[in-house]
Amino acid sequence: MPLKSLGRGLAFVAGSIVGGLALAFVIVALRPDLVRPPQAAAPPPAAASPVMPTATAAITYADAVQRAAPAVVNIYTARVVTERVTPSTIDELLRDVLPRYRQRIENSLGSGVIIDHDGHIVTNHHVIENADAIRVQLADERVADASIVGRDPDTDLAVLRIDLKDLPVATIGRSDRLRVGDVVLAIGSPVGLSQTVTHGIVSANSRSLGVATFENFIQTDAAINVGNSGGALIDTTGALVGINTAVIAKNLGVEGIGFAIPVDLVRGVMDDIIQHGRVIRGWIGIVPEDVSEKQRQQLGLPANGVLILNLYVGSPAQRAGVQPGDVLTDLDGTPVKSAQEAIARVAAHRKPGETIKLRVLRNGRPVELSTQVIEQPRGR
Repeated sequence: MPLKSLGRGLAFVAGSIVGGLALAFVIVALRPDLVRPPQAAAPPPAAASPVMPTATAAITYADAVQRAAPAVVNIYTARVVTERVTPSTIDELLRDVLPRYRQRIENSLGSGVIIDHDGHIVTNHHVIENADAIRVQLADERVADASIVGRDPDTDLAVLRIDLKDLPVATIGRSDRLRVGDVVLAIGSPVGLSQTVTHGIVSANSRSLGVATFENFIQTDAAINVGNSGGALIDTTGALVGINTAVIAKNLGVEGIGFAIPVDLVRGVMDDIIQHGRVIRGWIGIVPEDVSEKQRQQLGLPANGVLILNLYVGSPAQRAGVQPGDVLTDLDGTPVKSAQEAIARVAAHRKPGETIKLRVLRNGRPVELSTQVIEQPRGR
């Protein structure tokens, strides 16, 4: 190659190298990451150390109790009991020609709930039954004698009245909204310990114990003891949802089974007593009895229906042609499922003279009857 051509070639190569270096410097300046050596993969972040959950507010029902407790009262009753004295020796037996008697005062206690500013108090009938004197003590330590406005043994409820001013009043809730598992609290005076609060849950609704004519008990595991009868069963807002009434099998050591009358039933009874001095219920004079599944199969009876065990002589049902031994299957066109339901549905006809249509089975044949309702006689 001629020297001149070789020079031009070297100059071209040198120019290319210089140009390439210049371009490389430009690239490095603009994108230094393209020429850095590859970095080792970053290690995964270390696991976060466990963090203890923040403390939550303690569960408390203090606000509900504060709203409800002032309206719960102690009820003290006294009655004079006359007893025959039994001779303790033969000499006394021979000497006493006529029997001897002595009198003593018998005291009992219970609870109640103030339901209005006029001083009306709802409690259990069995708390004040046969009482000769009734005294009420409020949560604020005030004491007053109470008079009986009215009583209803069929639901084991009674209404009293005291004459005091500035009374705390319970907030009436709704028992039809209670569900099994809802938290409830019982407030009363067990064994005389006033303003005692226990809590539990609703274990069942619509329980029947056979202790009253009209029953629809709330079952709860909130502790209920002697002296709690007539006290308040409240929900977690402090609203009254029941009147504590009964415990079962306490003598057998059974715990956690208490019963309260639902406030929806209480409301109707106390309103009637306050307005009329009594509860007005319909009555036709039947005495129904539930039929066991075995009896149904033996007699060939339908799945619904109750046996008319007895009739009151001269009652509307007897005059309408109902006979003992009839099976009542329908009232006003609706099937009857139990004796308690039959009585309750008749009682719901509160206007004397209303007509009830009955469908009975007599010797296996259906019979249609109708009868007029009268007000339930006292003592029935």
